[in-house]
Amino acid sequence: KLQFLYLIATSCPYHTMTMAVRLILAGLACALAGTAKAGRVNKVVLATKEAPGAIGPYSQGIKVASPGGAAVYVSGQVGLYPNGTAVEGGIVPETEQLMKNIEAILAAGGLTMDDVVECTCLLADLDEYDAFNAVYAKFFDSDSPPARAAFGGNVLPKQRRAEVKCSAHSFD
Repeated sequence: KLQFLYLIATSCPYHTMTMAVRLILAGLACALAGTAKAGRVNKVVLATKEAPGAIGPYSQGIKVASPGGAAVYVSGQVGLYPNGTAVEGGIVPETEQLMKNIEAILAAGGLTMDDVVECTCLLADLDEYDAFNAVYAKFFDSDSPPARAAFGGNVLPKQRRAEVKCSAHSFD
C-alpha cells in the first residue's frame, strides 16, 4: 500500500493530479511508513572513522530516509586525513583527500559518488580552479556530473585550500 501511494504521488503527470493531491498522498505514504511523525523526517547522523571528525558543532553527514529512497547531506570536507591531520602539498593532494572523505561519508549512508546530485565548492584561491577541477572530475562520471557552484577568495577551516559539501539521493 505504501509503495503504491508513493508511486502515485511521485509518478502521475502534473496535468492529471494537482500538486496538493500529490503532496497529500506523499505525506500519507510517509506517515504510514513511520518516517513522518509530527512533521519530522527520519534523520540519521552519519559518522565514520574513514573521514575526519567534525571540527565544530555539526555532523559529518545526515541521512534522511523516505519510502522512495534516501538523501545524504555531507558537511563540508577539507584536506584532512581521517585522523584529523592536515594534508600537505597544496590543492591537488588536499582535493584528492577531501573527495575520499566525501566518499567515506556517503558509504556510511549507503550511497556512492554516483548518487551525488549537487556540490558546493569553496576555494581559498580561484587561481587554483583548474588544478582543483582536474582532481574533482576524477570522482564523477563525466557524462553525468552533479550540479555545482564554486566560490573563491575564502578563508577556509584549518587554513585549507578547498572545501566541498554535497548532497546525494537514491531512489528505490
